[in-house]
Amino acid sequence: MYTLFLTIFILFLTSCDVSQLNNPYPPNKTGKSILYSSFSERPNHLDPAISYSANENVFIGQIYEPAYQYNYLKRPYQLEPLTATKMPVIEYFNLQGDKVDGRDIGSIAFTDYTITIKPGIKYQFHPAFIEANRKLRPEQIAEINALSDFDQLGTRELIAADYVYQIKRLADPKKQSPIAGVMKNYILGFDEFSKQIGEQSVSLKNISGVEVLGRYRYKIRIKGKYPQFKFWLAMPFFAPMPWEAEVFYQQQGLSDKNISLDWFPVGTGPYYLTENNPNQRMVLAKNPNYHEDKYPSEGEAGDKEKGLLLDAEKLMPFIDKVVYTLEKETIPYWNKFLQGYYDASGISSDSFDQAVQFIGDGDAKLTDTMEAKGIRLQTAVTTSIFYLGFNMLDPVIGGGSVSARKIRQAISIAIDYEEYISIFQNGRGLPAQGMLPYGIYGYEENKAGINPVVYDWVDGQYQRKSINSAEKLMREAGYPKGVNPATGESLVLYFDTTSVSVDDRPRMNWYRKQFAKLGIKLVIRATDYNRFQEKMRTGSGQMFLWGWNADYPDPENFFFLLYSKNGKVKYGGENAVNYHNAEFDKLFEQMRNMDNGKQRLEIIQKMQSIVRKDAPWVFGFFPKSFSLFHGWYKNVKPNLMANNRLKYTRIDVKERELKREQWNQAVFWPLIVAFIFFLIVLFPAVRAFKHRAKETVQ
Repeated sequence: MYTLFLTIFILFLTSCDVSQLNNPYPPNKTGKSILYSSFSERPNHLDPAISYSANENVFIGQIYEPAYQYNYLKRPYQLEPLTATKMPVIEYFNLQGDKVDGRDIGSIAFTDYTITIKPGIKYQFHPAFIEANRKLRPEQIAEINALSDFDQLGTRELIAADYVYQIKRLADPKKQSPIAGVMKNYILGFDEFSKQIGEQSVSLKNISGVEVLGRYRYKIRIKGKYPQFKFWLAMPFFAPMPWEAEVFYQQQGLSDKNISLDWFPVGTGPYYLTENNPNQRMVLAKNPNYHEDKYPSEGEAGDKEKGLLLDAEKLMPFIDKVVYTLEKETIPYWNKFLQGYYDASGISSDSFDQAVQFIGDGDAKLTDTMEAKGIRLQTAVTTSIFYLGFNMLDPVIGGGSVSARKIRQAISIAIDYEEYISIFQNGRGLPAQGMLPYGIYGYEENKAGINPVVYDWVDGQYQRKSINSAEKLMREAGYPKGVNPATGESLVLYFDTTSVSVDDRPRMNWYRKQFAKLGIKLVIRATDYNRFQEKMRTGSGQMFLWGWNADYPDPENFFFLLYSKNGKVKYGGENAVNYHNAEFDKLFEQMRNMDNGKQRLEIIQKMQSIVRKDAPWVFGFFPKSFSLFHGWYKNVKPNLMANNRLKYTRIDVKERELKREQWNQAVFWPLIVAFIFFLIVLFPAVRAFKHRAKETVQ
């Protein structure tokens, strides 16, 4: 009997398909061109007029299409047409309306950008193109819970008026677009439109500097000369918006069911959002109406050898669907990546040593375990900076006095960001020598690019100055060994932060130790986000940590963070430290309107020298991204400017299925052994029971 039962059990196991029992995806998805990724934080806005967050751009960048994009392969970053037929026609005019030479900055009153878009581009299928022309009845809305409940979907051609409509939306004060404050300084009539629009629809008024010239042509007039404006035209803010979408979503009752532009975008891009469930998953599917778009046929040196041109001239996108699953915990996500159920992964601190090791010259390489799986490591210095800011309005460490400046310089030397990167970043970063990160015009390497206030150039590499140098600066500032002469005790400085969790304590203690090197007592003032923002707005904080991600690859996008007319307290701008240096301001105003060239480069270096000396920031570090990709993930190249990278990606589905099967075979022999052991143990007990039962009967 026991032998028969065991035989049946073994036959059952061997006759079933028991491979990949841990597969989290439905069986009918096997072999499909689907990219599997994750998200940890729900996107708040998917309206391109409002969204200004990296986790939202993951979705928006695939759905909406500005007129221009960044070339995926070429470096330095280059703009190229996306929906436009060519780069914008740029013309310069004086106050009298006469054309002038673009090099004569003093005579330029206005710059016109004329953009021509491609005919025949269609929007994704959407009920707005059917229902916007007729009002839904209350009983109809009662039966609607998602866009999929609409029976009829329509589309129409993209036209120039859609781009103009979106610019009006940026100016609409009800939208509260985060770039409205910047654009009012440049787009002619933008501010006036914003003040006059009131409760009217944006379609009823026009911005004087924005004009539809034809079905496929529109013009934007800006004040003066601002060469960086072309970069804004590649951002989702300037993607087209059909008026039908806004009219459709404004119908009463839809927003109550999360049927809104913030929830279900309407674009012409390679993908559209089919499922938005931020508590579980979000799904993008290939847009069946997507226009002709071919993979690049050329890049930079070495791209061909890396296999990045194998898909040259092939139609994109290559992937049919992208599934983003909510993963709040890093360990489950990491394990699924190793099993092949996620196609790519970042590296958390918990998993770093398992994935990466540093070799003799400081370069990172994959561990043998990762290489055996065919996983690839991609690293890139991001166009971002993290810094410690000094409130320049503070009476102790702010302002332009020699004493305050030397305190800031001493602190800049004492805070050992090389150590910080090693301890808290797993080596993922480069100490910042100034404001401009790698990849931004004006960045300089080696000796020419070091910060001489903080570093020396020794044996062909930079070396942080000794703590003795910092102590000397403190003496010269009037605080020998950090002692405040007014009190006879250690100088007390205050550090405001929102880092209040248990995990943040080691980092805060590390900062205390850095200041203690100079005899300074650092008081950590932890606070919630709203209170912290209030301190920033009023200038009541003393020191804080801050960061910036580049919107576009130009030094103006970093230097404007210290331009006095962007001061946080006085103007509500992005100059969080409220820095003011008249010479820096003058150079900034000259530099920002110049085309790249020798003269602009010289001005950039002068500006770097000024802020290095004044030290309104402790130039912290430029983060370095580490990403892992399975071997079946093709066309991988870091592009820190592009938002629409997904369409270039290709998945080798056959290779993925093979690897998943190899890595996730069910192992049953321990279960069989345990079952046999159970029978062996059970058999004497059953035999004894039967024997006693027989004796009882007798």
